[in-house]
Amino acid sequence: MNNSDSTQVKKPVVTFSNIPLDDEPPMPVFPEAPAPVIEPEVPADITVVGIQFKKGGKIYFFDPGNQTVNAGDEVIIDTARGPEYGFCAEGNHPVPAENVVQPLRPVIRVATDHDKRIRQEFKDREPAAFDTCQQKILEHKLDMKLVSAEYSFDGSKILFYFTADGRVDFRDLVKDLAAVFRTRIELRQIGVRDEAKIMGGLGICGRPFCCKQFLDDFQPVSIKMAKTQNLSLNPTKISGTCGRLMCCLKYEQDTYEALLKAAPKQDSLVNTCDGVGTVTEVNLLKESVKVRLESDPSSVKCYNNCDICVLRNGKGKKNDPPIPENLPPLPKPKEKKPEAEDITMFDESILGIYTSETPAEPAVRPERVERTDRTERTDCPERKKPQRTEQRREGQAERKPRPQRGEKSRGKDSQKPQKAQEKKSVPAPKAQAPAGNKEGGEHTGHKNNRRRHYRPRRSNQGGEKQS
Repeated sequence: MNNSDSTQVKKPVVTFSNIPLDDEPPMPVFPEAPAPVIEPEVPADITVVGIQFKKGGKIYFFDPGNQTVNAGDEVIIDTARGPEYGFCAEGNHPVPAENVVQPLRPVIRVATDHDKRIRQEFKDREPAAFDTCQQKILEHKLDMKLVSAEYSFDGSKILFYFTADGRVDFRDLVKDLAAVFRTRIELRQIGVRDEAKIMGGLGICGRPFCCKQFLDDFQPVSIKMAKTQNLSLNPTKISGTCGRLMCCLKYEQDTYEALLKAAPKQDSLVNTCDGVGTVTEVNLLKESVKVRLESDPSSVKCYNNCDICVLRNGKGKKNDPPIPENLPPLPKPKEKKPEAEDITMFDESILGIYTSETPAEPAVRPERVERTDRTERTDCPERKKPQRTEQRREGQAERKPRPQRGEKSRGKDSQKPQKAQEKKSVPAPKAQAPAGNKEGGEHTGHKNNRRRHYRPRRSNQGGEKQS
């Protein structure tokens, strides 16, 4: 028992005398908070200029500084590859700070005549560089197609663009080109759409390529856009010169998607003013549908989207709710009156014809007034019209009608003398038949041979002397 008592732990006795009443309890110690970082205020708008490296290419923002650059000016700008030559597409204008990627590269200066001359000199060397590179590609037998060659502004680098189906090992080609031009050489592989943008040309619409004229960047285009717009899925009709889907399919895609949401699907069940029917055709642009009525399946009528009520959108399914029978037809839509034309004319009387409800009366022409101050001339004799005599009238009565086609006219032959008629009656002598004609008749080789006379040729037989 004594051992058990010695092992027990005694609880501490708490009395009021052990608690300090006059002293305040200790405060917890927290680590000091870091001082707030004051960021410099960013202006809401930043003044920039839009620069293009090629006309019709993508627009990049640059810092004009204290310079005033107008649209159409040629400038020298600072880039990661050194000074470059560019064209100003947009002059000094403010842009929200969120649309700008900092830091902006500065505009060095507006291009001078000396800068333009230097650029033109290197521009003239590009065809020769293109031909040299093309020759080296054939020597190395590389499977690649050269597209263009470009010199940098200061001539420190030549950039060659090419297309290829796969990866090309052109390390030996770069060494040969560097030995020829004695400058930096860069070969860049591009796609077929970039090739079409660089080369340019005419599309199937007859206009220049959109990518060459105004497109900054290529937007993704899918075959689904052609299906949405109800276009032919023939690749030759929806593909461009580059072999890819035409970029213009993207232009109207948003409009077609908005129209699809408001139009019923094919084979939908709708209620019209003529009864219930099934949608057979949907015209998105006109916002109308063609419906085959259940009461008269042989007839198909056209209705606007706002004049029908969709009972079932699309083909029927097993889980679709039942459609009530004997639905009353919708009320017929009211006929819209044609709106008054907005015409601006100076003549208010003509304008009143279009705006007034009552038809305008036709204009009354003033009556013609004869002049009374005119007098007849008495100094010249009166001209009398020649009167037809009775003989002339009798001659017209005796005139015979004109013979019809195919009949021989005998009026002229009767007036000729009798001797001339006798000469005509004498038969013409028959032409002698040629030697080759056994029957002895006329030669039928030509239609005029009946009037020709053939003489037999003299043959020199037996060595007789010709006189």
